[in-house]
Amino acid sequence: MKYKTASVGRVFVCRLNDGDDLLKCLEELVKQEGVKAAIFHVVGGMKGGKIVVGPETEEMPPIPVYREITESHEVTGMGTIFYKEGQPSVHFHGAFGKKDTVKMGCLREFSKTFIVLEAIVTELKGIDKVTRRLDPVTGIYLLDV
Repeated sequence: MKYKTASVGRVFVCRLNDGDDLLKCLEELVKQEGVKAAIFHVVGGMKGGKIVVGPETEEMPPIPVYREITESHEVTGMGTIFYKEGQPSVHFHGAFGKKDTVKMGCLREFSKTFIVLEAIVTELKGIDKVTRRLDPVTGIYLLDV
């Protein structure tokens, strides 16, 4: 394990409205506010999105298995924001529930808020050089500490 020590900076309380894309909104926030690293928590609803629910097998590089969120779901989860190739990269894992069915996965590509999503974004200070770098074995951008 490798690690760096950070301190807490600003805390942003965010409300996303119906139809907003969580990933894009968080990317815009950190660019606008000059945030280089953050953690965040989310609670609310989503009516659209694409999530990875695991790899097909344990072989490298992994082949992701996708599921789509195509109607309203309750959502809760957490994630990190670090930079990849000079741009903010959001990594969010959440639980997405509808009636008696729950999916859990990594949100990718897009999402659509249903009514409202609340996000609490906590800036991490003192670790500006922590980034995501392409790992040649997995083909995934992993945290480089």
